Amino acid sequence: MPHTPGSTDMHGLWWWITSVMGDKDYEHYLAHMRRVHPDEPVPSERQFWRDRYAEADAHPGARCC
Repeated sequence: MPHTPGSTDMHGLWWWITSVMGDKDYEHYLAHMRRVHPDEPVPSERQFWRDRYAEADAHPGARCC
């Protein structure tokens, strides 16, 4: 399916929104673990997000909200 200028803009906008919201963070984490720590156990996605939010709550750095 060819991209028209409007669809390309929407695709870029959607990519940016999902990147800012962290939608791909677990996938990036899995890739990192496979590449750098292949023998380490990998937490479930649910546990990944629990740990991430616990870390953010324990160490509230500069963030928007």
